Amino acid sequence: MHRPNRRGFLAAMSGAVIGPGALASTSPARSVRYPGDEHRGKCVIASANGLWKDGTGCIVQAMQLIDEGADPADAVVAGVTLVENNPDDHSVGYGGLPNEDGVVQLDASVMHGPTHKAGSVAALENIRSAAAVALKVLKHTDHVMLVGDGARRFALRMGFKEEDMLTEEARQAWLKWKRNLNPKDDWLDDDQSDFPPPAHSRIDPDIPFTYGTINCSAVTDDGTLASCTTTSGLSYKIPGRVGDSPIVGAGMYVDNEIGAAGATGRGEAAIQSCCAYEIVRAMGEGKSPTEACLHALERVADHTRQKRLLNDKGQPNFGLVLYALRKDGAYGCASMHPGYRYAVHDGVTARHLNAPALFE
Repeated sequence: MHRPNRRGFLAAMSGAVIGPGALASTSPARSVRYPGDEHRGKCVIASANGLWKDGTGCIVQAMQLIDEGADPADAVVAGVTLVENNPDDHSVGYGGLPNEDGVVQLDASVMHGPTHKAGSVAALENIRSAAAVALKVLKHTDHVMLVGDGARRFALRMGFKEEDMLTEEARQAWLKWKRNLNPKDDWLDDDQSDFPPPAHSRIDPDIPFTYGTINCSAVTDDGTLASCTTTSGLSYKIPGRVGDSPIVGAGMYVDNEIGAAGATGRGEAAIQSCCAYEIVRAMGEGKSPTEACLHALERVADHTRQKRLLNDKGQPNFGLVLYALRKDGAYGCASMHPGYRYAVHDGVTARHLNAPALFE
């Protein structure tokens, strides 16, 4: 079995200082420093879609609410709800890409540090705000997870409204996927049809696809933590497929004595290696947030043994990005491969940072 090349993530790191002991992860004196290592105090961290080009978005909303005294669980849910309501984000909520039947099914979870309570929903249909429904599960029930029609009916009892979650743009993407799925089926591929879609409904030549998700974690000045992950899941998935996002310990986890963590990307990998829990556990043993994320990614890489999931270098061929926030405010992120960013608000500035990568 391959061993990950730590030089890969060093090459992708921004502003790192590399000394003689930089590759020895067990060394007490770390030569590698990451952007979030020294931060202390309140902080909100999220996947890249948590900060929009205009300087607003999830992390800004969550930090504003924390500044106003809101509980961090309420703050992170309010933040991700902005993304869930954005029809241009095909990875989350309204406008999310559907399953193979053309139905949008949402997954979400939220965890509250002080009470160690969690709430989640999976395969939720016709309800826009999966994260808010998960928060209702946390606050108003003795359960952790509700699924399918039970989750939908619970949401209706809580005052949520049913609506069609499939936007026209997402429907066109699904139809394009369906047309080009199998050359032997009865659908005409785009290059075979005598009647291509009208110009106003055309989408990009490449079929839109996403593993998409948003994770957001927050800590207050007094060390109170919460985290939330919400998604429309793997595009064109088998109906009923549930990823890591609603699974406590996989797509999201909080221990108020240590920190919070989350994941985006290939959900099956995060589930099989309990990524969010493993990150928090590693922080509890003394790893920095970024080191903990890299440790969890290395664990995923070591346990990826199916040939179809490996590239020609023996490395996982899929994307997985992990996020960590420590109780004292230190934060970090890492990705399986380079090219990913994350969003952070340190109480002063909201910005994107490059995620260190495990592999070049």
